[in-house]
Formats: sequence, structure tokens, C-alpha cells
Amino acid sequence: MTSTTSTTSTRSSKSSSPDVADAHFKKHTWEDLKGIISKNDLASLRRVPSDLARYRSWSVGIKQEYGDLNNFLLKHRLRWTPISTTPNLRFEIHSPVPFTDPRDYTIINNDWPYGVSPGIVHICTWSKVPIATDPESGDVTDESRRVIEEFVKRVFVERIRKEGFEDADDKVMWFKNWAALQSVPGLEHVHVLVRDVPEKLVEEWTGEKRINGGID
Repeated sequence: MTSTTSTTSTRSSKSSSPDVADAHFKKHTWEDLKGIISKNDLASLRRVPSDLARYRSWSVGIKQEYGDLNNFLLKHRLRWTPISTTPNLRFEIHSPVPFTDPRDYTIINNDWPYGVSPGIVHICTWSKVPIATDPESGDVTDESRRVIEEFVKRVFVERIRKEGFEDADDKVMWFKNWAALQSVPGLEHVHVLVRDVPEKLVEEWTGEKRINGGID
């Protein structure tokens, strides 16, 4: 009886481990992402199981050391100093409109990207300027959407087009998680996805050199 229970428990543990689950995980393709973003079905976005397990473990350690993820990001990734932390984070800004002054935003790689197919890079653009959202849905307002789309076209699409890609418009997508889905509330950011672009462009946008999907 004891032996049977132990064997069953071991098998169950192995079959439910993140590494085993990785083998059955279907990564988001570009077409998948298009559908999810067009339907605003952002809750469907998933990380690779082993990445999710590492992210959760990492988050626990970061919260123990820094209090929350915001403090870690401000100190080590964004290197921003807020002028106020209560009731909300506020920063010295140079334009009241998000993503219009480079001093008011920072583009970096997403350290914990969703599970996407090879060739797709997940970037985050962080903004010191608040991005207006609908108080009921938590989604961006029409005006915010216009501002973000203009920014993405100017910074990402047009830069890719300069490299000679005629399909530049189909190489970039963006989304902003509703308030209920945000893992880092209080720090405004927009997710940008680019596919099949030269690595030098990613380094140019983020100022970071990626090695095997990680960051140097």
C-alpha cells in the first residue's frame, strides 16, 4: 500500500511539473496574437509553464527584498526617481501627452515574455506620463489608443520600413493590459511585439543586447 501510494504520488508530481507541461504547451503564433489582440482577449495570453514557475518564484524573492515589483523596476530597470509615491507614483515630465517626449518613456525588453513563437520579440515601453483608461472597462480610451498607435508607427514601424521591409506594418503589434490584468500596477506600460526583424533594431530600441533570448 505504501509503495503504491508513493509511486502514484511520484508519477503525479512528474506529470504536473512545469518542464513536462512545457512539452504540451503551444506557443502563441503571430496569427494567434493577432486574433487575441483584435478581440481584446488579453487574458488568453500565457507564459511557457516553466517560465511562469520561475517568474512566480522570482516575484516572491523580489517582493521580499524590495517590497514590490515597482521598487525593483524603478531602481534596476527604469532607473527613474519619482517625485511622489502617494497616492500614486508621479514623475517629473516634459510633455503631458504620453510617448511624445523621449525623456518621458523607456523602451526595454520584457524580462518575462509570454510564450511566443521563435522570431517574435516582446518589448515593453514604460511611460512616466499617465495613460488615460476607461474607468469602467479599464481599457485605454480612444484618444489614448490614437496616441499609442502614432507612437508605435513612428518608433517601430517606420524604423523597420527604413530597413527595407515593405511589410513593416505587419511586423508590429501592441497592446496594453487592462487594469485587472496588470502584474505591475502603478507603472504605465505598453507591450510591443515585433517579428522577424534584425537583432540590431531590438538593440537600438532597447539599448540592450539579447543573448539566446535573455539580456546581457
